[in-house]
Amino acid sequence: MTPTTSKVIFVALAIGWYLIRYKYARRSRRARVVRSARGPLETTLLLISLSGLGLVPLVYVAIGIPHFADRSFYPSLAWLGSLIAIAALGMFHLTHRALGRNWSISLDVRENHELVTEGVYRRVRHPMYSAFWLWAIAQALLLPNWVAGFAGLIGFGILYFGRVAKEERMMLETFRDSYRVYMERTGRIFPSIR
Repeated sequence: MTPTTSKVIFVALAIGWYLIRYKYARRSRRARVVRSARGPLETTLLLISLSGLGLVPLVYVAIGIPHFADRSFYPSLAWLGSLIAIAALGMFHLTHRALGRNWSISLDVRENHELVTEGVYRRVRHPMYSAFWLWAIAQALLLPNWVAGFAGLIGFGILYFGRVAKEERMMLETFRDSYRVYMERTGRIFPSIR
């Protein structure tokens, strides 16, 4: 594995993410939103996450900026990052497939919204967040730059911690006791972590 190959794998991760999301974004637009938490804070959190997981690392891959933050490249870490990237895309795909028309980029409840508790949701309430945590870890391992590599962990971390409690409140308000029972038997982003 070389630094160039590692960067190509990161770009493939970003392209894979886009291809998976595009298909489901088109489908979900057909289902009317009946309740939303969209607003300036939500938009800001999404932009911060996009910057950390996409803009900063892609600028680094394209033109090598910021040079001052370059660090040593270790092929073994890049190979591990590649495996984690594959796991991230797999989880991302399974999550979108399970949610179907219930999926939304923002905190939305759609018409005829269903509580999905099967498939990848059987043991984890927020596998989409799990997929993004995996992406951020893969990014840190694939890109030998302190800023670009770790921007995903910081950018997505800000979105996650700024949003997950609000999302769970919204689900409790929508699905009430069904969601409460679901919370008791599942982990938030990993099966054993509540």
